[in-house]
Amino acid sequence: MKKNRFTVFIIVLAQFCSTSLWFATNAVLGDLILTFELDSKALEHLTSAVQFGFILGTLLFALFSVADRFSPSKVFFICAMLGAGINLATILDTNSFFSLLLIRFSSGFFLAGIYPVGMKIASDYREKGLGKALGFLVGALVLGTAFPHLLNGTIFKISWQAVIIATSTIALFGGLLILLFVPNGPYRKRNYKPAFKTGMVIFKNPELRTAAFGYFGHMWELYTFWAFVPIILTTYLGFHNSAPLNISLFSFIVIGVGGISCVLGGFLSSKYGEKRVARTALLLSGCCCFLSPLLFYTESEILFIGFLVFWGMAVVADSPLFSTLVAKNTPAEYRATSLTLVNSIGFTITIVSIQFISFISNYLDPKFLYLILGIGPILGVIALFQEKKSIQ
Repeated sequence: MKKNRFTVFIIVLAQFCSTSLWFATNAVLGDLILTFELDSKALEHLTSAVQFGFILGTLLFALFSVADRFSPSKVFFICAMLGAGINLATILDTNSFFSLLLIRFSSGFFLAGIYPVGMKIASDYREKGLGKALGFLVGALVLGTAFPHLLNGTIFKISWQAVIIATSTIALFGGLLILLFVPNGPYRKRNYKPAFKTGMVIFKNPELRTAAFGYFGHMWELYTFWAFVPIILTTYLGFHNSAPLNISLFSFIVIGVGGISCVLGGFLSSKYGEKRVARTALLLSGCCCFLSPLLFYTESEILFIGFLVFWGMAVVADSPLFSTLVAKNTPAEYRATSLTLVNSIGFTITIVSIQFISFISNYLDPKFLYLILGIGPILGVIALFQEKKSIQ
């Protein structure tokens, strides 16, 4: 049992380290714009490039059942190593907007072998208490995603190149942790064939289909909110003559605090069930979307930050619970394929959301922009309220 807990701890630590690649450029975007003379809209394009790469990666990984056919630990390590290397190329002086898009796309592609594969590895070590384990795992993803903002927002200001080098270094370290300390799990069942028809088989399962649709609604909101947190903070400062905020530091706090709610959601799910807790989190984050216009009218910075922190917790608390529902309702030999496929569709939705918000921001008052994010939670809650077999 102690060995099992140590292994899960290593998986969580590795997930934190390797997913720091995700928002590496978002944290230093201002420096990249100045250094490479990028357009002010570079945020949406570079973020979407990562998502596109992740989508293509997850589709190919799912199509060929990569992590079900081969050792998931080795797949994780190889992808962490390659992702770290390609991320490091960001510091090259010869970069252009196109090359940065290619770098972010490639980083996203290799993240497909890190995030869902990490969940697959965890599910191979846990049958009971999987919700708690994935709560810690997705919490690590959240902290890893926010970590570059912390590096860029420290009191001792470091260069943007140092931020990129640091994220690449710890990503490689995460891959090494998995390779050296996490062999194939005791509950792993190997699948020897590509899964060209697995998607159709998977979505015939009503429990899995309901969980997936709830997850899709959740993803409409999540990554767009994360990507726009620095913009939300900047917009607020533009409306109020207040002392400047450390945008990077507060972005880390708002995004990173979601790691706590992921762990909390995992513990609550053992008592109340994954479906019920996920539904509550979706309702709360949806309420935040619809209350967001009021956020920009408050003169209190404490109230403003407090609201964002609560939103940051609610927006991601359901993520490990949806992954748990998907894993629980999929045969073990197709688990990695199922998780990867559902991730792929979910991240496709994030691109639509990010690009749509970016486009509509040209015509809509920024105070009302984030009302649109509420569409996802509404549809997700409707899916979870469907009277199917109990998903607990």
